[in-house]
Amino acid sequence: MAPKVLVSDKLSETAVQIFRDRGIDVDFMPELGKDKEKLAELVGQYDGLAIRSATKVTPTILEAATNLKVVGRAGIGTDNVDKTAASKKGVIVMNTPFGNMITTAEHAIAMMFSVARQIPEASASTHAGKWEKSKFMGVELTNKTLGVIGAGNIGGIVCDRALGLKMKVVAYDPFLSQEKADSMGVEKVELEELLPRADFITLHVPLLDATKNILSREALEKTKKGVRIINCARGGLVDEEALADLLKSGHVAGAAFDVFAEEPAKENPLFNLPNVVCTPHLGAATTEAQENVALQVAEQMSDYLLTGAVQNALNMPSVTAEEAKVMGPWIKLAEHLGAFVGQMTDEPIKAVNILYDGVASEMNLKALDCAVIAGLMKPQTPDVNMVSAPVVAADRGIKTSTTTQAKGGSFDGYIKVTVVTEHRERSIAGTVFSDGKPRFIQIKGINIDAEIGNHMLYTTNNDIPGIIGTLGQTMGERGVNIANFTLGRKEAGGDAIALLYVDAPVPEEVREALHDTGMFNSITPLAFDV
Repeated sequence: MAPKVLVSDKLSETAVQIFRDRGIDVDFMPELGKDKEKLAELVGQYDGLAIRSATKVTPTILEAATNLKVVGRAGIGTDNVDKTAASKKGVIVMNTPFGNMITTAEHAIAMMFSVARQIPEASASTHAGKWEKSKFMGVELTNKTLGVIGAGNIGGIVCDRALGLKMKVVAYDPFLSQEKADSMGVEKVELEELLPRADFITLHVPLLDATKNILSREALEKTKKGVRIINCARGGLVDEEALADLLKSGHVAGAAFDVFAEEPAKENPLFNLPNVVCTPHLGAATTEAQENVALQVAEQMSDYLLTGAVQNALNMPSVTAEEAKVMGPWIKLAEHLGAFVGQMTDEPIKAVNILYDGVASEMNLKALDCAVIAGLMKPQTPDVNMVSAPVVAADRGIKTSTTTQAKGGSFDGYIKVTVVTEHRERSIAGTVFSDGKPRFIQIKGINIDAEIGNHMLYTTNNDIPGIIGTLGQTMGERGVNIANFTLGRKEAGGDAIALLYVDAPVPEEVREALHDTGMFNSITPLAFDV
C-alpha cells in the first residue's frame, strides 16, 4: 500500500505534485491546519504530515496520529511542533533549514538601501504630491563600513553581497575562525571594536540568553554617531526603547527592522519615527523561497517514506533502522559530549578531534560525528541539527578529524571529544553502560563516573579540603537539590573537578555565593537534553 500524506497548510501545487509523482497518496487540505478538532479527527489516516506554520502539531494531535511517521515543516522554524512529544511517539520532525537563506539576506540588503536613501518616506511624500527633493538627503553604501553581528549562513551571504557593493565589512561572531574570516574577505573583530567603527550594523544571530539585547542601551551608546541599524534576524536582539531614544537624539541616523520583540507588532517604540523602515517579518517572504522550502519538504518526506533516507531531521540521526537500535544511546552520548564542550567554549573553535575506542569505533561514525558537532553547535545555533551541523561547522572553518582504535581500556568502548581553539584545548570522554545510559568518564584528563542530567553544575578547583561541604551547604541553604555528585582529581593537591547533577537550573545567586568563597577557579552551569 502506498504511503499517505496529508498537506494541511498552503503548499504549492508543484510540491503536492512531487508526492504524486513519487507514488505517494496525498490529500491537499490547505485550510485544515486551522481546525485542530478536524485535524485530530483525520490525522490518524496518514503516514506523513506536511505543514507550514498554521498547523500546530500538539501532543493531542500526535496522540491521534496513530500511523504518523514523519512531520515535514516547509521552513526553518518548528515552534509549532512539539518535538519532545513527537520523539516519544517515534515521529520524525524534518525542516528545510537552507531554503530561505538567500531571501533573508537579500531583505537585509534591501532594508539597508532603504534606510540609506530614505526610500519609503520619499515614496510616501511623492505619492502625496509633494516634491521634497532636498528633504531626503541620503548616504552611499560604497566605502562605508558594515558591521555584521553573526557571520553564519545568512550573515555570510550578507557579507558577500556587501563586499560586492564595495563596502568594508567587519564581523563579530564567536564561532568565526580567523581562517574563515580571511577566506570570506572580512575583518574579524570583537563586538566592542565593531560598535564604534560601523556606519551600518546588521544582525544575523539567533535569540539566545547570550544574544538577547546584544545591542543594549550601553552598546548602542558606543556606536558611531550617524550609524544605521538593520535587524532582519530576531526580535529582542536590540533594546527597542533605547534605540528609539537614540534615534530621537540624532545619535542613530536610521533603523530598518523586519522583526520585533513582540509580534505581531501593533505598537512599538520605533513606529512613526523619522527614517525608520519597518516591515512585517518579510525575511522569507519571496515566491522563490516559499517554493524552495515546499519542494524540499516534499522531496525529503518522499525519500523517507519510500526509502527510509532521513534528511534535515531535528530529532533523529541519519542512520538506518537497524543501526538506530544499537546506536541510539551512543548518539545521545555523542550529543552530550559535544554539548559539554560547546557550553564551555566561548572563543572561535578551530578544530574538533573525535576518538572512537572499541565498540564505538565499529559503528556508523558519520552519524556519531554529526551528533557530536550538533551538540557542540547547538548552544549558539539552536536550529542546527545532525544533518546541517557539519555544513554550519565547515562554513565557520571548523575542521573535524576522526580517529579509531581497538579497545584500549577498561570499557568496551568510549568516545573522546577534544576541541581546539586559539588558546587552549578542552577534552571530555564518555561511554554507554550496560543499562543503556550514557556517562561522562573523563574531563580534562581526570577520571570520573558521572550520570548525565538535564541540569548540571561543573566546577574546577585546587584539591583542598572543604569543597564537598561548601558545595553541599551553599546549595542546600538555597534550596538547590543535588541528585548526583561526582568528584575527580589528577593528584593530591593538584587540579580537581566536581560535576553535580541537580534537579533544576542553578540560580545565579548560588553561583555568586560559591564564587565568593574563593575556593573555585571556575563555576559553569550546564544543560543537556536528556
